[in-house]
Amino acid sequence: MAAAHVLVFPWPVQGHINCMLHFATGLLRAGLHVTFLHSDHTLPAAGDDDDDALAAASPRLRYASIPDGLPDGHPRHAGAAVRLMESVQTQSSAYRSLLAELARGDGDGGGFPPVTCVVADGLLPFAVDVAEELGVPALSFRTASACSFLAYLSVPRLFELGELPFPAGGDLDEPVRGVPGMESFLRRRDLPGQCRNCTELQNDPLLEMVIDFTARSRHARALVLNTAASMERAALDHIARNMRDVFAVGPLHVMSPAPAAALASQWREDDGCMAWLDGQADRSVVYVSLGSLTVISPEQFTEFLSGLVAAGHPFLWVLRPDMVTARLQHADLQEAVVAAAAGDSKARVVRWAPQRDVLRHRAVGCFLTHAGWNSTLEAAVEGVPTVCWPFFVDQQINSRLVGAVWRTGLDMKDVCDAAVLARMVREAMESGEIRASAQALSQQLGRDVADGGSSATEFKRLIAFIEQLSTTAQNGGCSDGG
Repeated sequence: MAAAHVLVFPWPVQGHINCMLHFATGLLRAGLHVTFLHSDHTLPAAGDDDDDALAAASPRLRYASIPDGLPDGHPRHAGAAVRLMESVQTQSSAYRSLLAELARGDGDGGGFPPVTCVVADGLLPFAVDVAEELGVPALSFRTASACSFLAYLSVPRLFELGELPFPAGGDLDEPVRGVPGMESFLRRRDLPGQCRNCTELQNDPLLEMVIDFTARSRHARALVLNTAASMERAALDHIARNMRDVFAVGPLHVMSPAPAAALASQWREDDGCMAWLDGQADRSVVYVSLGSLTVISPEQFTEFLSGLVAAGHPFLWVLRPDMVTARLQHADLQEAVVAAAAGDSKARVVRWAPQRDVLRHRAVGCFLTHAGWNSTLEAAVEGVPTVCWPFFVDQQINSRLVGAVWRTGLDMKDVCDAAVLARMVREAMESGEIRASAQALSQQLGRDVADGGSSATEFKRLIAFIEQLSTTAQNGGCSDGG
């Protein structure tokens, strides 16, 4: 019997690609073959030295690509999320043709057996539907937190209960009772931001699409989540009642770290910041990164800068060239930061940083973050206290988990004020209680990913599940994997 061969298909943006590359690495380590499906826009350049080295190190991994439906010069950022979601859906015929060819094993296959299973991003439900139509069993993978998935799954019920839409001028701190397992901490302001403006289920395109995609995960053979049961046990229990099976297999960047050469980044990492950190005292530096998609105004930039300076700690700030609106020059922003901080010794500005290396550095005392799920997990693994300024989608719930459930940091949502930022940064840097909670969560996650831990056990169960589905598919049968 030929080996199991999994087509892994992420939504084509950096955070989703990197998360699913870690997942693909775990499949490779278990002996499976993997075809990783990029968009043409995100496919690594042919002949790239890093790409060649990765291929040599992972002979059971190969890349393929299909168009994402957008023109070459289109800005693929947070403001274009709806357009990207819509355009990728239009490429189902290209995906179908590719998958049909790979499932037949046409040609010599480069030594690869036919594709026997698909694991597709939950934001690409058509990929699951098409695979099943072709007789290839398919799983859905969500790169966000279990709590945010459950919240999206619960939005129709929130309308039925009258908790949505919010009343005009209503208190955003009012509790939300209609998301099971989250009644004790969820507030209106913690729901995805699109919930604040919708008057009916169908009047926000992004919210409508994500709710639809979330519900369609029920059609997949299983749902895979990059989380640990110890972090989100109640949410996982409630999700399991709605899915055919659920696997909590994270944090994947620890379980199965992908080679650095494979990870997508629009900006080259500035390794020089590590030498700068080497020159700082232990736990003295505030690391600031709002991720790969967040965009802020010049006024918000000024509040962030003033608050960081007022906090009184050295800081390392990741300022992407496209992060501040109004097309301000990156060099001018960098100059403004260094001037306000009274010199390079007090502040370092980079376009992009090797984040996991930064977070585990002895000099880093806290992380000012957008609370994207990848960043949230990376901080949790390293035991770094966080100050969260969520930007959109799942980040509002993630920041609430940090501040009110795990108590590993502070939630600064809906506020961009220098004085508040300075106060919260100082508290995160200096609070023994917050640091103790962060360290306790880090230690728990270490146990989860160790051999015999909950996440490691779940990953082994997932591999067995995929192998069972693959065997059935190779035999021409049909099974739900149960």
